[in-house]
Amino acid sequence: MIDRIPFPAPEIATSEKLSSSGVLVVFSTQSSSGKVEVDRVSDLDSSLKTVLTQLIESTEIEGKTGEIVTVGTGNPATPMMVVVGLGDPTELTRGRVIEAAASVVRVLNKKPRQEVSFLVGDSIATANHDGLVIGAITACEGQHLYQSEPGTHVPSKFTFIGVSEQAAVCGEQLGSSINVTRRLVNEPPTIMNPTEFADQAAAMAKKEGLDCEVWDEARLDKEGCRAILAVGRASTSPPRLVILKHNGGGSEPPIALVGKGVTFDSGGLSIKPSEGMVDMKCDMAGAATVVGVMRAIAKSGLKRNVIGLCGLAENMISGDAYKLGDVIETRSGKTIEILNTDAEGRVVLADTLDVAVQHKPTAIVDLATLTGACMVALGNEVAGLMTNDDALCDDITEAAMSEDEPVWKLPMFSLYDEKVKSKVADIKNVGEGRWGGAITAAKFLENFVGETPWVHIDIAGPAFVDSPKPHRDAGATGVMVRSLTKWLSSQA
Repeated sequence: MIDRIPFPAPEIATSEKLSSSGVLVVFSTQSSSGKVEVDRVSDLDSSLKTVLTQLIESTEIEGKTGEIVTVGTGNPATPMMVVVGLGDPTELTRGRVIEAAASVVRVLNKKPRQEVSFLVGDSIATANHDGLVIGAITACEGQHLYQSEPGTHVPSKFTFIGVSEQAAVCGEQLGSSINVTRRLVNEPPTIMNPTEFADQAAAMAKKEGLDCEVWDEARLDKEGCRAILAVGRASTSPPRLVILKHNGGGSEPPIALVGKGVTFDSGGLSIKPSEGMVDMKCDMAGAATVVGVMRAIAKSGLKRNVIGLCGLAENMISGDAYKLGDVIETRSGKTIEILNTDAEGRVVLADTLDVAVQHKPTAIVDLATLTGACMVALGNEVAGLMTNDDALCDDITEAAMSEDEPVWKLPMFSLYDEKVKSKVADIKNVGEGRWGGAITAAKFLENFVGETPWVHIDIAGPAFVDSPKPHRDAGATGVMVRSLTKWLSSQA
């Protein structure tokens, strides 16, 4: 079990009135006519108003999106003020609010701070107040977990002036859950192997009041999860299946979330080149997202039954590795011909989806860093959606767009079915060459959901990034935790 927490959680507080603060964050806007305004400037004392007026008149403050101006005030009560530009207030989205809060905290995190206060005015809609808290909290998590002198210094306290306690609580619950997902992904693969992931998930479940079941190798064998066992067979870290249950809806059937949890992917015998393997600790981001969402809905007390399933394995190489040409009988009874051991995530999901189906869910949503082909099609900032139920997919798309997490639906025409049929088994684990690889992977998965309404989300692009942005570090992003929590909340 990992006890070390290099980035302690800051205290979150709310207030209606401005008091002394080490750092005060205020928000500026620029209308379509070019007029620059600062929110709640009337709350500031005369010296701070004078400073702001001078900076606006000299165009040091323009209110543009992404602008951050740090001001030494000379005021003992508020020695530092930071002005954050939001752009045109009529075009301000939820995502831009989150990014604005995160960007300023990432600037401030470069040095130790005791308290950072946010003065929140009318430019930011009440419905997005929790987004300020989400942004501030997620800015405190990064990938430099093992640097002897981390570059991030988490403030002891964030105070949000003009934000309700309810919004602050909701933002803290969601922001910290996103960070749980990111931490799981950012840990090195030797540490975050299947057994450690399962232990972390079980510990979270116990703390947050979720039911948790962990299937070890013996249980996987007893349950006929031969596909998961095959992928994990070559590793010294044995596979696991984690089942998390949130019981908030009485006797109603659950919604199922399913995550791919390949904690490291060498490619197996179809070995990856070094440059393609270096980031493969992120191949369990789907499972980590499920853990983050389950934590968020548990903390919020969602009035709905939700089950989260994480299929966990490490795809390694040894004399016992599963091989090209192997035929695997899955838990459902369908047989898979293995033509590429680097297409292992869908093999793990075959059994995991079947376990989900046995719980008779009203819908299944799976998340996986499944294909490079999806990145070729959509780039590295957009998740691909594939489905057997357009209405369900539309609901998830609506939730994702409202959270400014871009997604795009790819076609699932029946003509793709032929491309995963095998000559020696029911199906094969790759399609026909490079073409339509994201879709043929989804078509493979579709064989294991039966008639259950289902959406597959390929997060290979946005789940893990090489370069930082002003609002987040490189590494794990926690993408889709917000969107799926929003969608599940709309179902209650």
